[in-house]
Amino acid sequence: MPIEVNTPDKLEYQFFPASGGLFTFKVRSSKDAHLVLASEPQATPPIYEIFLGGWENSKSVIRKDGQKPEVAELPTPGILDAGEFRGFWVRWYDNVITVGHEGEAAAFLSYDAGSLFPVNYVGICTGWGASGTWLIDEVAPSAPVLGFTEPTGSGPGCWVAAANGEVPPNALQGGFDSSEQLYIARARHEGDLIPGKLHPSHGVTYVAWGGGEHGHNEYEVLCAAGGNWLPVEGGNIPPNAFPAGETSEGEPLFIGRATHDGTVTVGKVQPSHGCCYIPYGGEELAYKEFEIYVSN
Repeated sequence: MPIEVNTPDKLEYQFFPASGGLFTFKVRSSKDAHLVLASEPQATPPIYEIFLGGWENSKSVIRKDGQKPEVAELPTPGILDAGEFRGFWVRWYDNVITVGHEGEAAAFLSYDAGSLFPVNYVGICTGWGASGTWLIDEVAPSAPVLGFTEPTGSGPGCWVAAANGEVPPNALQGGFDSSEQLYIARARHEGDLIPGKLHPSHGVTYVAWGGGEHGHNEYEVLCAAGGNWLPVEGGNIPPNAFPAGETSEGEPLFIGRATHDGTVTVGKVQPSHGCCYIPYGGEELAYKEFEIYVSN
């Protein structure tokens, strides 16, 4: 159950423990809903503040250590409403801070912090003439960090046929999109057998091909596998990379993943191209720096 918190017209943060790199909430306020990411339950540097609906509900920003200029800002007229709850998420992963609307995977505000301190607390407040009511989603202490649970088996595992968003037992988690877990899967497309991401709530596995993102409601999911992810630069594929598909010409395809817009997205590694292609937002996106899945 969400925690309900009322914040007065007073720029004084109330702090809550943070875990898993994700903070989800709803807020009802006319303007100026503020959050702070901090290592300790206090608004002293190093910190990052997020102002939603600042400047009379006209824009949203990210500010570092209470100092101007803002490190990120975007016009967001009418983003908050005094009469209804609006849902948002804040994620911090791989030194990148992202902010998005509830139900939308893509962030509308982001900042690459370069080297982010450990975020242990999130604070909330309202001010500049506004009070607010917040509904904060609790994170269970035992909840796994998205995308990073321990492997459920050993060796290469097996591919299990599934359809329409089904996640078989012992499916291998590979990433996350907003607040949803993504799994390692593969599907046939235009004669290729292509590794990609199973997005359960969408009911499909997405694969990257020919510049686009293609959804398939029949697919195979990698299950009961034991392995890990290794960083790859310069197209150097490690010898124990796990082959998971092939092109129609017979070139092997491997499982890769990359960080994009606050998500960790699973895709295909094509050795002859020296990159990882991920399916995202209807497109096929190429990354020269990525992680590849290797069996142990």
